Amino acid sequence: MTHLSGIPETMLWTLHNRASEAMHPRGVIRDPKCIEIYEAISYDYEASFGPPEPSHGVRSQVFDTRVQAFIDANPDAVIVNLGEGLETQRFRVRDREDTLWMAIDVPEAIEVRERFIEADGRHLHLAKSALDRSWFDELPSGRPIFVTAQGLFMYFEEQDVAALVRDLAKRWPGVALMFDHIPRWLSRRTTSKTGWQKTKHYTTPPMPWGVDRPELQPLLRSWAGTVSDYESLPFSFPRGFQRLVFGAFMAIPGLRDRAPGIAFCRLGTS
Repeated sequence: MTHLSGIPETMLWTLHNRASEAMHPRGVIRDPKCIEIYEAISYDYEASFGPPEPSHGVRSQVFDTRVQAFIDANPDAVIVNLGEGLETQRFRVRDREDTLWMAIDVPEAIEVRERFIEADGRHLHLAKSALDRSWFDELPSGRPIFVTAQGLFMYFEEQDVAALVRDLAKRWPGVALMFDHIPRWLSRRTTSKTGWQKTKHYTTPPMPWGVDRPELQPLLRSWAGTVSDYESLPFSFPRGFQRLVFGAFMAIPGLRDRAPGIAFCRLGTS
C-alpha cells in the first residue's frame, strides 16, 4: 500500500478507525469484512494516523441507518457511494434482491478496493472521479437514487461541490444526498503552511471546502434551487472522555455551529 498517497491514502485512515471500532467490545458497528481487510494489509496504521478513535465508525453507523431506511422504503433503490475506497457498508446493510450498489472512486482507489471486494451485477465499481459526470449515464432510469459521500466533499473546492449538487438536482429531481462536512476553521488548518499533522509521519491532504453548520442549508438551496427534508444529523463519540468533551462542546450553540457534521437532504424538489 505504499503507492497510495494524497486523498486515496485517506482510505487507510478511515479503515484504521472503522476496523478498530468494529473490534471494540462496545463498538457502534459490527463489520467482519472491514476487519478482514484491515488485517490483510501490511501497513503501520498507528505510525501514520495515531491511535484509533471512533469517529469514522460513528460516521459509518449514521450513514448505515439512513441507507437502511431508504432501502427498506425503496427495495429497488440505487445506492451510489462516491469516493467509497475501502468502505464496506454493503456488508453491514440488509439490502434486497433489486437493490443496486455503485461504488465510484478514482482508478487507484478502485484498484485497491478490488483486491478485497469483488464487483458483480448488483455491486458495480466505476473507476472515475466523483466530479466526472460520465458516471451519471451509468445509473438506471426510473429508480429511487441515494447518493452518499463519506469523507469526500471537503477535499473539493467549493465551486466543484456546488456544481455537482446543481447537476444532481437537475438530472434527478428528488435525489437523496447525504454527506459529511467540516467547519471553516478546520479547513483553514488543513490548507495552512504546516497543514493538519495527524502524526509526525502523516499530514492530511488539504481540505479546501469548509462550511459552518448554519450556513449549509441556505448554501445547498442556492445551488440546487430547492431542497427538502433537510436534516443536520447527530454525531457523537460513543464512550469515554471524548464523549464527555464532545457532548459539552455540542451543548454550546456557538461551538456546535463550528463542529464537523453530517447532512441529509433531497435535491431539486420542494
